[in-house]
Amino acid sequence: MRFDGKAALITGGGSGIGRATAAAFAQEGARVAVADANRQGAEETAHAIEAAGGQALALEADVTVPDAVEAMTQAVVDAYGQLDCALNAAGVGGEGTPLLELSWERWQHTIRVNLSGVFLCVQQQLRHMVPAGSGAICNVASIWGLAGTGADGMIGERQPAYNASKHGVVGLTKCAALDYASAGVRVNAVCPGHIETPMTGFYREHPERKAHLLRAYPGGRMGQPDEIAQTVLWLCSDAASFVTGVAFPVDGGYLAQ
Repeated sequence: MRFDGKAALITGGGSGIGRATAAAFAQEGARVAVADANRQGAEETAHAIEAAGGQALALEADVTVPDAVEAMTQAVVDAYGQLDCALNAAGVGGEGTPLLELSWERWQHTIRVNLSGVFLCVQQQLRHMVPAGSGAICNVASIWGLAGTGADGMIGERQPAYNASKHGVVGLTKCAALDYASAGVRVNAVCPGHIETPMTGFYREHPERKAHLLRAYPGGRMGQPDEIAQTVLWLCSDAASFVTGVAFPVDGGYLAQ
């Protein structure tokens, strides 16, 4: 029960990595706030946690709206009296488009959700953690926050806006970690490879592309949401008390190639 008595906020908690992490925090004793733009998804996650004997609060929130992020964060503190841990997992997937064909609208949307949304969340989380003198924040970046994608890559994906947004998350994470380490707050990023979630549903619908993808992974498989969740819990736990400002790949060895 590493998080007994602590309160955790999970954005993007209505599915995928966010849902798995919310459940994992609850299993370790945390009181969990599950936030998602999809209220139904957030409520389903919260109900599953409660059915397993945990404590959860479902919140509907659009992380691209400053007032909504402030209200979401305050709701956690109002409900639990504190905010100890946060996972910022809300995001959108890649666009699969070469740079010259990428629309301005798609670029803006991806950056707004994946990068500006993380900025707004981290800022509000820090407003509560810094005065308390403690806290741990984990942002979901990506292997594509550590490497580029293009037609000539091992997978052949083209995701310029997604790449830019996730590189931005890594940079933001490092800056926040450096700024607030002396205040007792740690900020890290987890960088998943391809994980079996709704966001990677494309590969389930196109078996030939999935087979090509799996050949690029040394272990021949995609990751599971709980494998990311367990890394997040470690990064937010006292076991990682000297770890801050890292971008931690959980990618089955993909980036080692």
